[in-house]
Amino acid sequence: MNEQPYWFDYRIELEDGQVSCIRIELDPETLTMAPASRGPYPPWTQLSYKQCQCCPLLPEKELYCPVAVNISDLVDRFKDILSHKNCMVVCETIDRTYSKKTSAMDALTSVFGIVMATSNCPVMDFLKPMARFHLPFASVEETTARSTSLFLLGQYFKYKKGLVSGFDFDELEKNYARVQLVNEGLLARIQSLGKEDADKNAIITLHSLSQFLSLEMDFSLGTVAHLFERGSDA
Repeated sequence: MNEQPYWFDYRIELEDGQVSCIRIELDPETLTMAPASRGPYPPWTQLSYKQCQCCPLLPEKELYCPVAVNISDLVDRFKDILSHKNCMVVCETIDRTYSKKTSAMDALTSVFGIVMATSNCPVMDFLKPMARFHLPFASVEETTARSTSLFLLGQYFKYKKGLVSGFDFDELEKNYARVQLVNEGLLARIQSLGKEDADKNAIITLHSLSQFLSLEMDFSLGTVAHLFERGSDA
């Protein structure tokens, strides 16, 4: 097993010249993100503050929301930046480098996605394998393919251990329904912190994506099904 942390270096350069560098490191065994900062943390990161409806953590045992803690620095840095503001984003990983000219909202959505998946939130933990193979700026179709493929791979390993008897998407659909509640909870935490909307719109985008994936489970993965129909009549 790899003993070195997995890392992702984001560099976001706004059109006015402002540059933000964000480094995300994952423990190679647990796929948990190294803390983004050591504090002190703002009051809105406390677990008891607008706690998510589905959160299984107890405020008397956990002082802070693990996701809120890790996104607090990002929220502070981008809270007054308009979501449509143009930027150049470069994401360097162990294996390759990605780059894209896009909006501040798209850039933050990509960063928030991996941070939220790896912050040791019990609801989001099922996304850790996908975070290991993080694909910056992924489209809805790409995310659908990756999330369902990795879920089925996980089900295969459970099947080999006798933990499941068959494969379906019921569990994944329920997981994404809970992700929607986490996204709503995080948005409630940060909705009054900034004058502009880049950080809030990034959360909204993630919410929309999780909602779409939940619907996809009901509609037979229509956006990717056609990829497997070519040549079927040969």
